[in-house]
Amino acid sequence: MKKRKYNKKISIILLDDNVNTFDHVVISLQEICGHNYFQAVQCSHLVHHVGKCEIFKDYCDLSTTIYEELQHVGLTVELIK
Repeated sequence: MKKRKYNKKISIILLDDNVNTFDHVVISLQEICGHNYFQAVQCSHLVHHVGKCEIFKDYCDLSTTIYEELQHVGLTVELIK
């Protein structure tokens, strides 16, 4: 029996900025990250009031793809390994 290599999950953190509208952030989180409306709104409020929020966590390949898509739509995000 082969042992699976342990892969650490990677987090995507959404950071507050003065560029994106609340609606744009909510729609982007729904379409790209798969959040429902209430999750997207809650994350947006956290980012607005706290300055950042973990919006996605998964293994490297999927996290990297999501991260790049979020950057492409103009959101300020960072990867935390």
